Amino acid sequence: MNANLKKCHAVKTPGNARTIAELLLHARAVTLNVKQPYRYASGILSPIYCDNRLLLSFPDLRRQIVNAFCGRIRSLSLAPQLIAGVATAGIAWAAWIAEACNLPLVYVRDTAKKHGKGNTIEGAPAPGARTVVIEDLLSTGGSSAAAVSALRKADLDVKVCLAIFSYQLTAARTAFENLDCDAIPLTTFEALLEAAADLETLPAADLEIARHWNRNPQVWAKRYAAKETP
Repeated sequence: MNANLKKCHAVKTPGNARTIAELLLHARAVTLNVKQPYRYASGILSPIYCDNRLLLSFPDLRRQIVNAFCGRIRSLSLAPQLIAGVATAGIAWAAWIAEACNLPLVYVRDTAKKHGKGNTIEGAPAPGARTVVIEDLLSTGGSSAAAVSALRKADLDVKVCLAIFSYQLTAARTAFENLDCDAIPLTTFEALLEAAADLETLPAADLEIARHWNRNPQVWAKRYAAKETP
């Protein structure tokens, strides 16, 4: 066992994808708004939005998430030598995970700084280090995939990106397949909808609308725009 991971391996894992999905629902990190869809950073319109930043304000919830990340690192036998957070939402989670695992930390900017050293990667990464990338969620996967590419250009060994939640969009799957990198979430869109249906935390009709969106976001957005056009 990697000596740096002894503490990480000792952390209790809170459960599976269903457990994390229920945690997000109880924290109200997931909302549905069919009448006024959310726009993601990628430009996609969606009736469902996962805001994991809310978890930052609740120590018990964030400990559970960090424990789940550490458990996933253990179960996958990743033995990382470096933890890398994706700016900005992945930085806090990466810092807590790095602390729990007693590992070095870096974070990756979406663009290089316009001043100073012009860094894209902040920290002191050792060339060739086995690196696990941490993200809060995956939608189209653009920012996470870009972070993986930047780390690889810096001669770091990156094979896995872990995230709290994935919308399970085809675009993200394609982006990571093209990089030959595994994208592994703690929980998924489908697990979350199944939990919401069982717990009756979201209306059944809205859940079905969310499923329609997930199957083809572009078509769903066109239909929404058509309904809104006078």
